[in-house]
Amino acid sequence: MSNSTDTRYCHRCSYVFLKFTLFGYAIIWWLIGGFILAIGIYAEVERQRYKTLEGLFLAPAIILIVLGIIMFIVSLIGVLASLRDNITLLKVFMYTLAVCLLLELLGGVLALVFRNQTVELLNKNIRRGIVNYYDDLDFKNIMDFVQKKFKCCGGQEYKDWEVNMYHGCSAPGPLACGVPYTCCVTTKPNEVANTLCGYKVLEKQRLDLIDTIYIRGCTDAFFIWLMDNYKIMAGVLLGILLPQFFGVIVSWLYITRVEDAISEYGHYMDGLLASNAHKRQTRRQGHMAKWFGCMPEID
Repeated sequence: MSNSTDTRYCHRCSYVFLKFTLFGYAIIWWLIGGFILAIGIYAEVERQRYKTLEGLFLAPAIILIVLGIIMFIVSLIGVLASLRDNITLLKVFMYTLAVCLLLELLGGVLALVFRNQTVELLNKNIRRGIVNYYDDLDFKNIMDFVQKKFKCCGGQEYKDWEVNMYHGCSAPGPLACGVPYTCCVTTKPNEVANTLCGYKVLEKQRLDLIDTIYIRGCTDAFFIWLMDNYKIMAGVLLGILLPQFFGVIVSWLYITRVEDAISEYGHYMDGLLASNAHKRQTRRQGHMAKWFGCMPEID
């Protein structure tokens, strides 16, 4: 057994407490990841069934599948690492969480620093979606919700709807030179809007449409909403970042605790990855270690 001076301060933390905290943390996110993945797969099957837009832009199903796969795999590593006390898996889990956390922070900082480029990229992608508005049910539902929620129309402005083949001024039919009814101004809650309320509005001047449609673009409307509701957004950001930070801290503490235990008790072999683990001589261990087969062996 090594000297007490060689054992780090984390020796004061309960091994069992850290183990079950990390295991509970990982298993919760593993279940959430599996649930998100299942929803994404179901949504993608429905998307292919109804032959919506082939592109991946703003496809919720694809986003859910990718997010679910990442959460499922990373959390599974955390579950196995916490059960088996495998230092390599513990470090992979901790570093993966740390990298994801840093990438999210870096992405947020870059989006703020290059705000104009971010807005332009967003507007460009919205215009691409508007082109296929009636073909992509996913985008259509998202755009209708955003326009009604934020009282806006189009991406940069309402004239973005000119790029749609049905709303272009050169198109035939009653939708020509118009906008979807979700752009129309409503004066009463749950009011049923006239589906042709945006008829020929693209031919009129901006100031003439104030009482007819929302003339502000959805990009500007969304950023204005963010500034007006900064407390809510701060809460959402903390809700996303703090659990990851908590996972990094708990993983780090647990790694140091396991390393202290290895240093204290001497010989250690993980039963999950060692091919000859079954040949080891049975040694004296506590009841908790026998349940999980994870405590360092005591000579």
